[in-house]
Amino acid sequence: MKPRVLVAGVGNDLLGDDGFGIAVIRRFSEDGVPEAIQVFESGIAGIRMVQELMDGYEALVIVDATDRGEEPGTVCLLEVEVPDTEELTEEGRQEFLADTHLAVPSKALTLARAIDVLPPRVYILGCQPKECELGMGLSEPVERGAAEATRRLRKLCASLVREPTAT
Repeated sequence: MKPRVLVAGVGNDLLGDDGFGIAVIRRFSEDGVPEAIQVFESGIAGIRMVQELMDGYEALVIVDATDRGEEPGTVCLLEVEVPDTEELTEEGRQEFLADTHLAVPSKALTLARAIDVLPPRVYILGCQPKECELGMGLSEPVERGAAEATRRLRKLCASLVREPTAT
């Protein structure tokens, strides 16, 4: 059975709470992952995520530290709409093309859409970081958020796998 859902952990686990996405997917994987789910540690290389999307998926869940101005440790689930590169200004296109690593998930998603490998359903499971400074490990509130996010990721993946296969 070909995986239908790609779960991508994004971030840098050498920068404290920025490692949230990596920590969550590792915990998620510990108890086993259904065949329909592919777990992928993208880290800070968004271009690798785009390459993985070339295998074809029905949904993508990005797990990442997400600064939304909330209390540290606050978990959010967002369904994402990705802009078309044709909608970018000329300056925006130049800036986009100059970034060869696509470390920012939004740029990786825009490239995936431009080359027609973006799944129809895209989510970001995020957590408000407390601190993203050099050092290993998550802050206490983000550690609690990681536990909640792991539960929410299981629930989201279960619902995505139960959906009828796209035709």
